[in-house]
Amino acid sequence: MTETTIAPAPMTPDDIWRLRQIAEPQVSPTGAAVAFTVIDPDPQTNTYRRRIWLAPAEQPDSHPYPFTGQGAESMPRWAPDGKRLAFVSAVPGEGRSDICILPVATGGERVVVCSVNGPVSELAWAPDGNTLGFVARDSDTEQYGKNGEKREAKDMPPRRLTRLRYRLNGAGWTADRPTRVFVVPADGSAAPRSLTPGSFQADGLAWSPDGSKIVFSSARHDNWDLDLAVDLWVAGADGRSEPERVTETGPSYSSPTWSPDGTRLACYVNPTPMESPRHRRVCVVDVASGQRRDLTVKLDRNCAPLGPSTGPTWIGDRLLFAAEDSGNTHLYQVAADGTQEPELVAGGDRWVTEWDWAAGILAFVATTATSQGELFTAPATPGHLGRIEGSERQLTRLTEAFTEAVGLAAPQRFVARSADGSEVECWAIAPLGAEPGTRYPTLLNVHGGPFTQYGNRFFDEFQLQASAGFGVLYCNPRGSAGYSERWGRAIRFPEADSDPGTGWGSVDYEDVIACAQTACQQFDWIDPERLGILGGSYGGFMTSWVIGHTDMFKAACSERACNNLLTMEHNADIAGFVRTYVGRDHLTDPLAYARHSPVTYVSNMTTPVLIVHSEDDLRCPINQAEELFVALRVLGREPEMVRFPGENHELSRGGAPAHRVARARLILDWFRERL
Repeated sequence: MTETTIAPAPMTPDDIWRLRQIAEPQVSPTGAAVAFTVIDPDPQTNTYRRRIWLAPAEQPDSHPYPFTGQGAESMPRWAPDGKRLAFVSAVPGEGRSDICILPVATGGERVVVCSVNGPVSELAWAPDGNTLGFVARDSDTEQYGKNGEKREAKDMPPRRLTRLRYRLNGAGWTADRPTRVFVVPADGSAAPRSLTPGSFQADGLAWSPDGSKIVFSSARHDNWDLDLAVDLWVAGADGRSEPERVTETGPSYSSPTWSPDGTRLACYVNPTPMESPRHRRVCVVDVASGQRRDLTVKLDRNCAPLGPSTGPTWIGDRLLFAAEDSGNTHLYQVAADGTQEPELVAGGDRWVTEWDWAAGILAFVATTATSQGELFTAPATPGHLGRIEGSERQLTRLTEAFTEAVGLAAPQRFVARSADGSEVECWAIAPLGAEPGTRYPTLLNVHGGPFTQYGNRFFDEFQLQASAGFGVLYCNPRGSAGYSERWGRAIRFPEADSDPGTGWGSVDYEDVIACAQTACQQFDWIDPERLGILGGSYGGFMTSWVIGHTDMFKAACSERACNNLLTMEHNADIAGFVRTYVGRDHLTDPLAYARHSPVTYVSNMTTPVLIVHSEDDLRCPINQAEELFVALRVLGREPEMVRFPGENHELSRGGAPAHRVARARLILDWFRERL
């Protein structure tokens, strides 16, 4: 009898409903179990179900299981005694978050410690297990009404603004809703109490080992919106005194963690926040003197990748941290006293997205180009923290069913030589089921940032393109993270006083073009006459820029782009960001902004272009799409603009699942029709 093998089906936009994410690993104080969050799209509500799962950490055949079941829980945090788990539960339809506690061994009813209007972004137990600290937005009651009151906009007083950066993509208004650090008794016997007075944003909370103090990061000086400096502050956990600044104002500090003896703070630092981009470094700050020691300068890699921010983790006298490296995100360790150079702990062709350590157990989530991400553990004890290859154990296989059912294509790395001879790291994915001797339309993808990277992680968009019959190309041009700081700073503008470069749309443009040209020479499945280009945010900028400077692409999709750097500088929620690359403000030198803006070259754009944008995008506001669309149409061209209502800059990653499906189908259909 002959066995029949069922081939995996190509991935389609509807498969976005099946994508699963594992996040927020937390090792129990005894090292016996790991709590983590599982995120699934929910077709019934067109949102995401978030549930907390538990996995035994040391059993040979671990069987993870759901610990919470309502589908709106996240941020698991073990009590110091390991017997209770605190977490945040969002209340659907009410915009409220409950901070809850559940006994781990006995289960039972959850205890609601307190309720907060809006989301909670951080949660941490005090060392004695009697108090919880958390970070949440604190709305001005005169503007929004008291707790429980739903005040409509027409009934609100006018807003009074005195500083830049008064709103945030995905959050909305922030000037009258600052994030604060709160403490609340774990038994719910009293209401939460704020430790961070004033209108300043505060985050990155961490308890001191003795529980008497909390450290946090905050910009609380007069010109914080102009110099972008962020300090570390320490406040008494009893709230009886004003916070005290630990650091000297100038750099930008984030994600602090206490040394075991409570005398030092480890954190990330950007030494010159007004001179983008910079590698964020791991540093140690003496609490008493404020003296700082940078530990990762010689590593010459960015040590605080975009995404969930896990602070440097103390393991004895060493610090564990992540670094972006040539399309990967790896874990490294470094001596806290600076006597030894950073050393690799977890490498390979993968991205480590989040991690946690306790009781000699390191838990981390890792994704590859063909795996959505799973949970792993490895032994890691003070004094014996080294390479963990060979000692890793995979705790979960929660995304494997999807991987086995859907055909996923693996990328092939190649190197392109740019116009000036620089080598650019690139990847190519052949169309799923490509037949020898057949040429296929191929899409060149450009990442956002620009100080981010593509690489060895699961990216649904690449898999969708390959399954739809397209070849896929992507690269890390100059300006990207993951390489030397010099590589990232190559696209600073010529006007910059420090490390002047060639500006956006210069060597980065040459690198992107070199990727496509080299791929056409190297891979016989690419049809050079049917090339498309697409990207979002800075990738949208580059897409618009490319079609204004070459006709080699037959179709383009410019998504959530920054098309006019001059208007972007005062319309975006990060007002002043472009200045950190230019070195001059847009009032002093508007021509520099115009010179590097795609709309300046709109008369050269003849490539059919799809303009995709979210109407609630504050990072690259909707006017950026409108300016390109109107200019092209006035010239008699045939652009198409598609606007997604109710979505922000994160549409492709965290937007409503139905909108993500519609977006994916829209883009694939656009290129099918034109290539």
